[in-house]
Formats: sequence, C-alpha cells, structure tokens
Amino acid sequence: MSDFDAIDSLLDAVGSQAELPPCQVRRELRERARLSKAQVARALGVSPSTLSGWENGRDPAGEVRTKYAYLLDGLNAKLTTGTETTTAEPAEERSAASGTAAAAVASTLSTEPGQDEDEVESLAVPEPCVLCGRPAQQRVAGFAQHLDPSGCQADPAQTPKSSPTAPSARAQVPRTARPPRSVGGKDTVPRGRAFQEPSGPADLIHEAVHAALAAHQGDVEAASAVLLKRAIPDAMRLLDETRKGARYDVIAHPWIPDILKKQTSRGADQIWEARPKWTRPELPPGKHEVTALDINGAYLSALKTHLPLGQLEHSTGFAHDRRRAGVHLITPPAWEHDTVLPNPIGQRDEPGPLWVTEPTLRLLLRLSGPKHRLCEPPEIHESYTSGATENLLEKFRIVLKDARDTAIADGDDLTLEYVKAMYSKFVSTMGESNYNRELYRPDWMHIIRSQAFANLWMKALKAHDASLTVVRAMGTDELHVIGDWRRVFPEGRGVTEVKVKDTYTAGTDAEASTGEMQ
Repeated sequence: MSDFDAIDSLLDAVGSQAELPPCQVRRELRERARLSKAQVARALGVSPSTLSGWENGRDPAGEVRTKYAYLLDGLNAKLTTGTETTTAEPAEERSAASGTAAAAVASTLSTEPGQDEDEVESLAVPEPCVLCGRPAQQRVAGFAQHLDPSGCQADPAQTPKSSPTAPSARAQVPRTARPPRSVGGKDTVPRGRAFQEPSGPADLIHEAVHAALAAHQGDVEAASAVLLKRAIPDAMRLLDETRKGARYDVIAHPWIPDILKKQTSRGADQIWEARPKWTRPELPPGKHEVTALDINGAYLSALKTHLPLGQLEHSTGFAHDRRRAGVHLITPPAWEHDTVLPNPIGQRDEPGPLWVTEPTLRLLLRLSGPKHRLCEPPEIHESYTSGATENLLEKFRIVLKDARDTAIADGDDLTLEYVKAMYSKFVSTMGESNYNRELYRPDWMHIIRSQAFANLWMKALKAHDASLTVVRAMGTDELHVIGDWRRVFPEGRGVTEVKVKDTYTAGTDAEASTGEMQ
C-alpha cells in the first residue's frame, strides 16, 4: 500500500460526524415525547448525567453521537407527523393538557419536609418564566416563574427560547422519577422491570459491599481495593438515586467562567478557598497540655451548603443576594484578632481583591454582623452566581452519614472506608478530573471545600467564646486547644462529634515547645 493509499484509508475511516440540533431543541424533543433522561440514557448506554451535559452545551462524539442523532431525528419525525395529523385537536384540550403539566410543575414548588422554604420575590418588571417563557411576576430561588399553573398554559411549541444571559430554565425543571442504576457493578433492578422501586439508596451501599466480599470469597483487603476503585462511579449512581423526585435537577456540565478554569494544565484557577493554616503566635505564660482534636466527616458535613443550581451569571455591585450562590471578587476586611483566632480568609501573602466562594463570603458577612462585630463587611466588586439551595445534596449526605454511623456501630471498617472514599472522592473529582466525566462543577468543588474550612473556623470561634485557648487550626479537620474541651465539644466518632488526635505539652516552660507544635 502506498503512502497515499494509507492516507485515503484513514480518511475513509473517519467519515463525517452526524449533525445534531441545538441543545435546547434536543431537550424539547425528549420532553415533548415524554421521555425521561433515564430512559434515553439507557437506550444510548450512557448515564443520565452525561445526557444532561448533552442537553446543556456539550456534544457527544463517535458512535454514540450517531446513535443520539438517529434518536433525535426519529423523535422529530414522529412529533412532526403527530402534529400534522392532529391539527384538528380542540384548542381546549391542548390548553387543558398544558395546564395539567404546569400544575404538576407548580406542585413541586411546595416545601419538602426538612427543606427550607424558597423565598418568593415580586418583580417590578416581568421576566420570562423559566417554565414556559411567558412574562412572570414572581421569582423563586432566583428564577422567574409562574406560581399559578394557569399562567403556564403556553403551547410548548410556541415557547420562546431564553437568551444566553437569562437564568437557566433547566435548573427549575423538576426531575422525573428515574429508574435506579447500578452500584458496584450490580444492577439494582431486574432486567425487564425497569420501573420497579428499589428498597432504598442505603441498600445500594450495603449490597455493593456484600457483592465485593462475595466475589472475593470474604477477602476484606481484596474487596476493599475493588470498592475504593469504584468509589467515584458508585457515588455518582448513589447521587442519581437520591435525586429521584427532587425539586431541582443536577446540572452536570454548565457553562463555566474563565476564573474557574485552570490557567495551565498543572496550575490552578483563580478561586481562593480560604484554607486555614494558622498557629497562635504566643501562648499564655506557663506550661500547657494541648489537645489536637480531629473533626469527623468534615467534607461529609460540608455537603450541606448553598450550591448554585444553574449556569453562573455575572453581576457587579456591593449587594449580596442570599437566595443566590457562587463566587465573588471581594476586598477582604482587615483582621485584628490574629493573636487569638485565624483570619477567616486563611493565610494570604498578597493584599488586595481576590475571588472567594459563597461560604467564605457568608462567613465574613456573619462575623461583621451585629452578633460578632469582629471585622468590617467585605467589599464586593463582582460576582458569578445562580439561584441556589442549601439542600441540593442533602439526601445524598444523609444516606452516606447513616451508612457511616451504622458501619461505626457495627465495627464494619470495610463499609466505613468505602463510604469515606465515596464522599471524599466525589468532592475532589467534580472539578477538572479524568476520574469523573459525569459531573463537571468546579464551582461546587470550591464551595464544598470552603464550607468545610468555614465549619472548622466556626468551631475555633466556639472554642474561643467558651474560654478555651485556640492554639492551631489546620485544613478542614484539625483544631488544637488548651482547656477542658469536653464541656464544649461532644466526644465520639459521629459527624457532630470530635475525637482526640494527639496531646502534647507546650508553653514558655517547655524548651522544645516550638518543636513539639510542628
């Protein structure tokens, strides 16, 4: 074969990629056909989160792209034919059907048990409803929408497309019930019975552990290696299961501003997480016994935080909207308490403005408020935010917490390490990671990490207010104190408790005090 023949063979093999309609059209076709994400994802052999990415701006490649294009072409043909053959359908019936769908959407806006009620804001100037596109007078969780189902009776075919700068409608669409996927490589639903309800998300963890043990004839070490390797995909499947019937969709691949993108392949983005790394400069006179406390499940507790739902939108000005969340460019206030408490923004060498996350901003605003008055309010220059909720990952967090508590009570170290790996790797790989392609939310990653740091900082403040001497605060889970800490913090292995990591002596009478504190 000549060189040109080889090149021709390569060109023939590449072929042309199948054409795909715009992202909004892809979603409209699926919803008009009344197909859930789970149904389409199963047919294409991908996850619902991956399909969500395709409907939000990403494009598939290769064979699956051809399959997806074939499906969309088929749906378009059927829906177009169906429209032509039903032009005589009474307008009243179409309106009633629209009203029923709108009523179902509106019913999901009621407060779920254990969740904070969304604040409703009246708009002076109507904005396009994220459900139907018609003008709406109210905004819920940062998104304009009709609260009365009768206001959402526009024909879906006539719904105007939202502008690129409008709030993401996708974040407000309720999730349809999705069939569970597998954890640990084991199907949770028998084939042919796709809509059978599972026994519960917690059982997915239990079944995965038992399946791994059975596959390795009870060899705990071998089972652990398998479970830790599968921790990321299993966490994503558990997330899918816990989001069934939830009020808001998980937008897995939204548009991300440049400040959240790595500047180089091995570099970092521009977000400052405010990680504490502080040691008290001087101790009270005398020799002291210092207790190093370990904060349990720091990242697990931090899953309860205000997370932006949809695409981040840019704004400028000094106001902070507590119904929204994201990242903010601020000039932090001066901190005059470094001799007794760490700076809330962590140790930073360069002065001036910096990009911080929602938890850091809220912590600074809280400390500047009338209750504490420890600093001046931060100066906000600009923000990238979206409508937010503190409960987006709450069911996911509770399932993992309950599994962790049960494993500790039963002395089940295998399940305990598996659960720890699930939530820690879930947080660490939701940014730019080759290990988790289903979820790309670097904003969430930074926010959850910062929430863990803020939680540790508040424990340091609690210790200080209780007359303990705070000696050191490190990372997310290490707090060193002098004094009777048991009257302040409950001892144990639960996520609301602390345990002793180490004890040592420090003070002016101990010559090696500096070395002992390193």
